[in-house]
Amino acid sequence: MSDPQIVVGGVILNRGALLMVKRGEEPNKGLWSVPGGRVEPGEYLSAALIREVREETGVDVEVGPLLGIFEVVGDPHYVILDFMGTVSGDRHHQPLAGDDAAEARWVPLNEVAKLDCTPRFLETLRGWGVEV
Repeated sequence: MSDPQIVVGGVILNRGALLMVKRGEEPNKGLWSVPGGRVEPGEYLSAALIREVREETGVDVEVGPLLGIFEVVGDPHYVILDFMGTVSGDRHHQPLAGDDAAEARWVPLNEVAKLDCTPRFLETLRGWGVEV
C-alpha cells in the first residue's frame, strides 16, 4: 500500500453556479466533481489549487478558507482538502476543459444533483453547508 496522497479541490461559486469538471481519467472517470488534483512536492496547498483549477478549466481563482477534508482510504489513499475559492477579477470566465478533465462548466446549484457525481460528493458538500 502506498503513502497517503495529498489532494486539493476547489469549491468555486460564481453567480449561483458551481465550477465543475467531468473526470477524464481514473479514478472516477466520467463522473462530475470539483476541479483539483495532487499537491506536488514542495508546493503550497493554495498554489496547487490555483494550478489545478487553471489546468483543468482555464479559470483563474483566488483561494479562500478550507471548507473541509474528505478521505478516500484504499490504494491509493487520498486525503482531499477542499477549499472555497472565487474567480479572480470581475468577469465571468467560461471554463475550457484541459489536463485530465473531459468537460468543464458552470453548473447552476439547483442542477448539480442531476449530474452523475463522484461517490459521496453531494452529501459531503451539503454537510459543509453548500446548497446543492
